[in-house]
Amino acid sequence: MKNILVIGGSSAIAAACARHWAADGDRLFLAGRHAARLETIAQDLRVRGSQDVLTHVLDLNDYTQHAAMLDACRTSLGSVDIVLIAHGTLADQALCERNVDAALHEFSTNALSTIALLTRLASLLEAQRSGTIAVISSVAGDRGRASNYVYGAAKAAVTTFCEGLRARLFKSGVHVLTIKPGFVDTPMTAGLALPKPLVATPEQVSKDIVRAIAQGKDLVYTPWFWSAIMLVIRALPRFVFKRVSL
Repeated sequence: MKNILVIGGSSAIAAACARHWAADGDRLFLAGRHAARLETIAQDLRVRGSQDVLTHVLDLNDYTQHAAMLDACRTSLGSVDIVLIAHGTLADQALCERNVDAALHEFSTNALSTIALLTRLASLLEAQRSGTIAVISSVAGDRGRASNYVYGAAKAAVTTFCEGLRARLFKSGVHVLTIKPGFVDTPMTAGLALPKPLVATPEQVSKDIVRAIAQGKDLVYTPWFWSAIMLVIRALPRFVFKRVSL
């Protein structure tokens, strides 16, 4: 039985991952903004077999709330075997181009709040000398594109931070997994004109995440074909890339 902290626990991908862990009888601590949604998910996880499901409501952009959430988690679960960081928003790129406050808010939500959490979590898991931190980044962070460079820049920051953190924590027996999903059919992407063959379900993505954690991987693209897609996109020369609408 594992003790698992899920941050952004009401997101579609996080909830799908939690269902896998609940079926194994694992204990879960769900943290996020939406109290009613968290409790609905928690009730479902209990039915699916989780030994214990607790919830904690906070605004992750309020960094002063992070310590209290982690203290509550440790009090409830004791040691933590897995942490999944899965919160975030999809930035309105056009608004961010016009409004500095909007751009900074999106960067805070998608990068700085995660970095603040990782800094605290690193010390916690380093002290216990075990555990896995799995962080949802995005393929959008692999290269800055005109259509979403605010969101992409935030995810690039998370990816780079995780790479350095992985090297630091390796010596302590703590594993860091960076997760790079492509298009996923979630409420966050509802209404977007996405190419259907490339759109995955939260269930598909959750299987890849749970498997990558179990296998001790450092990085996973999900679905798998995004690794090849992003290899091509990263290889495009700059003089070509800036002329292509992606």
